[in-house]
Amino acid sequence: MGGQLLTKGRMIGEGGQLVPADVRIHEGQIVEIGANLPEAGDKVIPVDGKLIIPGLIDLHIHLREPGFEAKETIATGTSAAAKGGYTAVACMPNTRPVTDRVEGVRRILETNEREGSGVRVLPIAAITKTSNGEELTDMEALKEAGAFAVSDDGVGVQSPRMMKAAMRLAAEVDVAVVAHCEEEDLLVEGACVHEGSFAKAYDLPGIPGESEAIHVGRDILLAEDTGVHYHICHMSAEASVRLLREAKSRGQRVTGEVTPHHLLLCEEDIPGLDTRYKMNPPLRRKRDQQVLLAALKDGTIDFIATDHAPHIAEEKAQGMVNSPFGIVGLETAFPLLYTHLVETGKLTLSELVDKMTRIPAECFNLPWGRLVEGAVADLAVIDLETERAVDPDNFASKGRNTPFEDWKLKGWPTMTIVEGRIVWQETGVHI
Repeated sequence: MGGQLLTKGRMIGEGGQLVPADVRIHEGQIVEIGANLPEAGDKVIPVDGKLIIPGLIDLHIHLREPGFEAKETIATGTSAAAKGGYTAVACMPNTRPVTDRVEGVRRILETNEREGSGVRVLPIAAITKTSNGEELTDMEALKEAGAFAVSDDGVGVQSPRMMKAAMRLAAEVDVAVVAHCEEEDLLVEGACVHEGSFAKAYDLPGIPGESEAIHVGRDILLAEDTGVHYHICHMSAEASVRLLREAKSRGQRVTGEVTPHHLLLCEEDIPGLDTRYKMNPPLRRKRDQQVLLAALKDGTIDFIATDHAPHIAEEKAQGMVNSPFGIVGLETAFPLLYTHLVETGKLTLSELVDKMTRIPAECFNLPWGRLVEGAVADLAVIDLETERAVDPDNFASKGRNTPFEDWKLKGWPTMTIVEGRIVWQETGVHI
């Protein structure tokens, strides 16, 4: 047959139980799944009892290229994705220049083809030219060039008139509007953390939860009128969840994502003026954290995205007010969530895997995210047993800006396969 055979693995069976599994791959496709499959001339890849899952999908990351290659490149970012078990990632357009033209979309795709790790990259193009909120991009041409969706991530579209026009155009060309929700009129100079107890204790200007929720509510109304697929980035506030839940109850085509850091941390966890805990939206109240997890579990929030946002150390050393927002997340997401949500009983393993694979794919009509016969062979192999600490010095990403340094975790990926090709494997794994 001349394919590959993953042997002695396990997979999530019906009812969520782990069952023995071999997976046969031929010409980039899963052709057979079962226990103790015959070799049939395939290249045998033993996985020694580890978990085989669909490749992870992250629909919100920052690859920084072009313009900010000191922070990350397409090569290093996709290497980080592969090491984290991701087989497909969508990159935001806040590069320099902004990805607002056909040439920019093509450059990302060509650079990934030439220099990337083998992970699929889905470019997200800008809603407005230079993301300044004043003039719409040519969404039809951008989509034809390979743009996956449109977003002005990094800033919210401030004008309701402009956002409604964007949604009308996006609906016409059938492309999703992916929104960073932030009402800037509620922000004061230097706002850097949630407007809450931590901000008060350290006399820092705060970012109120309403600044997110006002845009969520506004955009849901505009999306209802235009019929566009509207997706809410990195949800952080209880009120935003309430608005999303209400929209879904009416059958509206609205989806939402949440990050690992908003699920696992809140403002009470920030250990002083440590910029590794500075991100936008910020870590909010414990109550918000609890609401986000409950909404993820019940399906109000659809899936998990990392908002992987690498920065150089010198930038992050500039203090809470002056340092840039963002943390890295691709290489730690699955082990963090497995250890702190699955092993603690807050999510089942099946729920976690679905919210990082099948569900993001289904929300955006992507042909990946499934471990079934006939599916594309995008897979990750996960070690659920070995515990080790997060060590930023070992990251494939250029970014080291993580609040999770030294956290001891299980659930580390050991192999990542894209369309039947191994794009990353843990050192010491012999095949």
